[in-house]
Amino acid sequence: MSKERARRRAERLAVAERDKLRRARRVARRQRRRSLVRRLTPRRRRTGRVFLRRSRGQRAGIVVLPLLAVAAVWYFVPDPALRVVLVALLRLVLPAVVVVVLGRRS
Repeated sequence: MSKERARRRAERLAVAERDKLRRARRVARRQRRRSLVRRLTPRRRRTGRVFLRRSRGQRAGIVVLPLLAVAAVWYFVPDPALRVVLVALLRLVLPAVVVVVLGRRS
């Protein structure tokens, strides 16, 4: 009886050891695959998005100040053709002014 229990116990231990090795190999293979995928996939660049580079106050200033300038041009300039030209010029110059005043963040 004792020899039979010892034999069954040895079999159970051998099966458990095989399962343990099989799981370890599976986990190692999964980790290798994940690391390979991480190396091969390009990382996302978030610097190209304006909302991540500017604070809420800066974004509000970028919107509100040109609108105030357009309103001032529309109110103080009597000639309609000159109004349109000044608004178009403001629209063209605005990105350069934003970069010069607020600077580039990287």
